[in-house]
Amino acid sequence: MEKFNKFVNIIKKLRKPDGCPWDREQTLETLKPHLLEETYEVLEVMDEGGEKLKNELGDLLLQIVFQANICEEKGEFKIDDVIDSISEKMIRRHPHVFGEKNNIKTSDEVLINWEKIKKEEKEHKDRNSVLDGIPKGMSALLRAEKLQKKASKIGFDWPEIHGVIDKVEEEIDELRDEIMMENIEKAREELGDLFFALVNLSRHLGVNPEICLNEASNKFERRFRYVESNCNLEESTLEEMDKLWEEAKK
Repeated sequence: MEKFNKFVNIIKKLRKPDGCPWDREQTLETLKPHLLEETYEVLEVMDEGGEKLKNELGDLLLQIVFQANICEEKGEFKIDDVIDSISEKMIRRHPHVFGEKNNIKTSDEVLINWEKIKKEEKEHKDRNSVLDGIPKGMSALLRAEKLQKKASKIGFDWPEIHGVIDKVEEEIDELRDEIMMENIEKAREELGDLFFALVNLSRHLGVNPEICLNEASNKFERRFRYVESNCNLEESTLEEMDKLWEEAKK
């Protein structure tokens, strides 16, 4: 706790009149892209762990403490209030650990009870739809997955994965038809439906769509860099580059 308080005081000093000009200029609005960037950098090194993850988690913690400090300056809340709030929430939502409710034994039971407690909390009581509470600022893939998971909890879901695969194939056929008719606006809509169906497929497979697509992007990057390092891109033909691509796959 002493180290954490020291860190908080460092942020406070940066924001003082004799502190850092850049840090003093920052607002919650200007910090949004930095928070997003740091989050993605944490995700990138999570598989590696170790020193890289330690450093990136520190950068992410900086964003949280920085924002809390700005809110303290505005008289809204302090970082201590943030910690108190999440601590109380975790205790409240784990009555099987911190309370007397000891009949919860499985992960599924934990999640069911979690949602039940969540509905009774002040900030969630005004929600009218099962789909309320999903941030519109989420990445499109994760938002689609969240919407599907919420609907699934009340039984609105395919009973087995073969129905999902059929839906993906149906969306591909509909997209192909619109492309053949050169109806670009309708094709755009059908492409969105296909993305949504593919997210549903990844959910039924138990695969995170964001991570899955990132892995595919990383694979493309590795292979393309191999091609790039073994030829002159401006002078090579598509056939020559494709041959190198096949080498990279091996």
